[in-house]
Amino acid sequence: MSALAYLDHNATSPLRPAAFDAVVEALRAGGNPSSVHGAGRKARAIVDKARREVASLVGASITGTIFTSGGTEANNLALAGAGRRRVLVSAIEHDSVRRAVPQAELLRVDGDGVLDLAALERALAASAEPALVSVMLANNETGVLQPIAEVVRLARAAGALVHCDAVQGVGKVPVDFRSLGVDYLSLSAHKLGGPTGAGALIVRNGAPLQPDRRGGGQESNRRAGTENVPGIAGFGAAAGEAATGLDVAALRDRIEFSLVQIAANAKVYGVKVPRVGNTTCISMPGVPAETQVMALDLAGVCISAGAACSSGKVQRSPVLEAMGVPAAEAACATRISLGWNTQAADIERLIAAWQSLYIRVSQSDISHTDSRARAA
Repeated sequence: MSALAYLDHNATSPLRPAAFDAVVEALRAGGNPSSVHGAGRKARAIVDKARREVASLVGASITGTIFTSGGTEANNLALAGAGRRRVLVSAIEHDSVRRAVPQAELLRVDGDGVLDLAALERALAASAEPALVSVMLANNETGVLQPIAEVVRLARAAGALVHCDAVQGVGKVPVDFRSLGVDYLSLSAHKLGGPTGAGALIVRNGAPLQPDRRGGGQESNRRAGTENVPGIAGFGAAAGEAATGLDVAALRDRIEFSLVQIAANAKVYGVKVPRVGNTTCISMPGVPAETQVMALDLAGVCISAGAACSSGKVQRSPVLEAMGVPAAEAACATRISLGWNTQAADIERLIAAWQSLYIRVSQSDISHTDSRARAA
């Protein structure tokens, strides 16, 4: 058994060996892809190869694939660059969507975390102003998949554009950009086993996009700044390997079955609707999420409390809040997310550590109750 059971792939997935090799090769090659000499042409060839690999992963065109510094930049570029003042976003979107447009109108979700399509239809009908609708493919905390095809159908009928944050879905479920029908699709390398600091925005041919910065005209004048060649190279390599998908649903099911057996009143969120196969959001009754994260960390198991993009802060999950989960219950929920290198032994280690903590806390609660009874 390895020294660490890493089960926080939705935060970042460890670098795949092929991606590591691609990064090192690009670092050794050097060169600026905008230069016309030999070293520059070699760097350009690396970027072009990676663009083909990333575009192929999601069935997109090479010309519509714009490299960014990650999913956050891709989301911001789409939301600002679409040129629509009216923006509608689901209440469970990532902070990089919600904070990119603070005045955006929030669309409710149901108790399973699925977008309320009737609410979207009403919102679109409430104004004749052309809108941009932003709905993620898969939720980062629960793994719940959203009805993107229906979102696109309703948006098209109202003359709206559609952006989809697919950061947590690509590589876990098949994604074809053309079939999906959206105008903008955001990707991130480090969720696939690529390096941090690399991502992409896929743009439909003909969809409006205003760049959010000015500079040397890189990425066909859509994203200025010298390309991160090593990061892009690693992204391409990871995308190539992620094309085979992620077959870990059986391991996820083993986790959920076992943990509910340990604590019958534990709750798995989104379990009744389609989810990606790698994500479990579950409450441990009566045990704060931060306590769980620290205790499991001491046992050599890495999980997280909600999203991992808030500077290390543990705070109430806006996703569970939007789903109507009571605050006290949500405060005991953690996220377990599997990835390309997850092994069965990692799952057993998690189960044992989770059970040990739950029994320890439960016994402590009983002891405290008995002490109070005797004192009375």
